[in-house]
Amino acid sequence: MSRLHCFMATAGEIASRFGASYPQDLAVPAQTVEGLMGLAVFESERARMLRTMRWGFPRRARGGGPPEEGPDKIGLVADLTNPMWEHLVVDPRYRCIIPITHFANPDGPSGAKTRTWFSVKGQPILAWAGFCRNTEELGPVYAGMTMDANSAVMPTNDRMPVLLEPGEYDRWLRGSIEDVIAFQFRPPIAADRMTVEQTTDRWRGEGLPSDWRQAALL
Repeated sequence: MSRLHCFMATAGEIASRFGASYPQDLAVPAQTVEGLMGLAVFESERARMLRTMRWGFPRRARGGGPPEEGPDKIGLVADLTNPMWEHLVVDPRYRCIIPITHFANPDGPSGAKTRTWFSVKGQPILAWAGFCRNTEELGPVYAGMTMDANSAVMPTNDRMPVLLEPGEYDRWLRGSIEDVIAFQFRPPIAADRMTVEQTTDRWRGEGLPSDWRQAALL
């Protein structure tokens, strides 16, 4: 599963999509990778808020000790039974929605991999099911839940984000652990609903999708 996504929308557009409030000085990064700042929508007393958070929980040593040395962060949730997540995912207050417009996977031969971007037709802003909390080491952080990839994503990775439909936001943010499990193990979004943009941009270089507004409305 890719560790790169982007936000080709303004703070106001993202907040409006989710009925959230946001600080007027909120800075929206063009793109982010694990360890850097991204965006998350969370609920507090049934009010939704959009804010910046770091992508990736601090990696802890085995046995629950202090974080391991090194820059590694855990930004993807693939196994809900992992001790790192098993107590977190049952509590709705640690749920969030990660707003993105595209996610990318590396494509091509080893040593010359390029960026291939994925988005959803008719949805210029996507909702990725996520978890968040305030940590002592890094402050507010988030991680996104993954699922089996559809056939559009599969050539580049066998995992993809758990994407929520607009009518599913409340169920994700307030639902039970059974709802969380159901979201992760349901079929992925249909491949024919997705836009795939292959680029010549180097994976570890720079480069954003060519025209997110046009691609999202196709």
